[in-house]
Amino acid sequence: MSEKEAACHPERSAEGAESKDPVQRDSAQVPASAAFEAIDGQVGLGVDIVEIARMKRILGRTPSFRERVFSEDERAYCDAMANPEVHYATRFAAKEAVVKALGTGFSRGIGVRDIEVCRNAKGRPYVKLSGRAKEIADEQGVRELPLSLSFTHTDAVACAMAITEDSVRAAEERVNPMEELAKQFKEARKMLDEMDTPLPT
Repeated sequence: MSEKEAACHPERSAEGAESKDPVQRDSAQVPASAAFEAIDGQVGLGVDIVEIARMKRILGRTPSFRERVFSEDERAYCDAMANPEVHYATRFAAKEAVVKALGTGFSRGIGVRDIEVCRNAKGRPYVKLSGRAKEIADEQGVRELPLSLSFTHTDAVACAMAITEDSVRAAEERVNPMEELAKQFKEARKMLDEMDTPLPT
């Protein structure tokens, strides 16, 4: 299996055989081929795309997929919508994007329900971690997990970032070049002013 295939289907074993877990087996049919992850030790980025039509087929073929993959609150939100498959696809993409941002995929004991997509009072989505996913995020020093969700007529897209304490600290310590230039200019001007001051007689 190629690196690209491994990134898109982390639930498959090294030998290329799909997991016997029905949740993972159904999940393997959901993601489209486009997936991306990038980890630099301070910020992890995960992006995932899910074909809405595939999600609709899975929901119709395996009704229990909802309960095994999504929380009660996630199901209540999606089922209240005119096109539930769109919102299920978006949330599944979000779960995949988060584990990519963490750099793990669905491995190291992370379960698909360890990642839950919630909404705040203003309707903005955010990630709630539990179980092994939370443990790993804490081990990595993840401070924030911003999430962006979107969809078209055919695809659902999610982007997640794992921002660590180290990245926040580095940003706070980073010197703004314009501020540094202004500081140096003021120091040089002060020096010139002092040179122009007449010496006492």
